[in-house]
Amino acid sequence: MRKVVIIQMEFEWALYLIASYLVGCIMTGFLVAKLIKGVDLRLLGSGNIGARNAGRVLGPSGFVLTLAGDILKAAAVVWAGIQFQYPPYIQLLGFLAVILGHLYPIFLRFHGGKGVASFIGGMIIFHPISAVLVAAAFLLFYGIKRSLTVAGLFAFALTPFFYWLFEKQWLETLLLIPISFLVVYVQKEDIKERIKLTE
Repeated sequence: MRKVVIIQMEFEWALYLIASYLVGCIMTGFLVAKLIKGVDLRLLGSGNIGARNAGRVLGPSGFVLTLAGDILKAAAVVWAGIQFQYPPYIQLLGFLAVILGHLYPIFLRFHGGKGVASFIGGMIIFHPISAVLVAAAFLLFYGIKRSLTVAGLFAFALTPFFYWLFEKQWLETLLLIPISFLVVYVQKEDIKERIKLTE
């Protein structure tokens, strides 16, 4: 009987992770651009389907809608994991899956966004204190470097440390490392541009 329960739990977790990835694949910016102007956001502005490019192409409403949608989808995935009373490490695997879906959506040939808004949304639900500290670190780094990209990258990279500081849970901390560094990694082109500008 116990073995059946374990198999059932593992099956539920697998479905949760698959669903999390598919939720991540819902690209808000792409959908908003199609609905508001009937255009493909990938062919306009910087070509990115995140909130910043949506704002450039569609105006403030495009920015707000895209940002809200990207935040909410990751927040919803983590919230669902909490409601189903899944262990924190399963919630984090769901968080990782939704980020992977956003970065590499199957519906758009694996060319997605940068994951910043989704990262913020997931962290706010998973560990609000860490999210607040990340925001504080972002403001601090922005005050020093005057660059949104650089400030965000430094702040996100500190997320696992902030979590460990309060919870002292190594498994969850280790899972937060690939989540935060994935978001940092996909900003590599922006980092190169910033380096060129400062040379």
